[in-house]
Amino acid sequence: MSSTKLILSLVMVAFVAACGGHSKEEVVYVDEPVTVEPTYTGKYN
Repeated sequence: MSSTKLILSLVMVAFVAACGGHSKEEVVYVDEPVTVEPTYTGKYN
């Protein structure tokens, strides 16, 4: 009887761990500003 309760409790814990507590993380996309390419002045050409 003790082993039956132990197995049942382990199955219950596994079931709760597998099914409960799933939370979806929200994905936030941040639009970064477009950078301007540097202009070449001919100093190092």
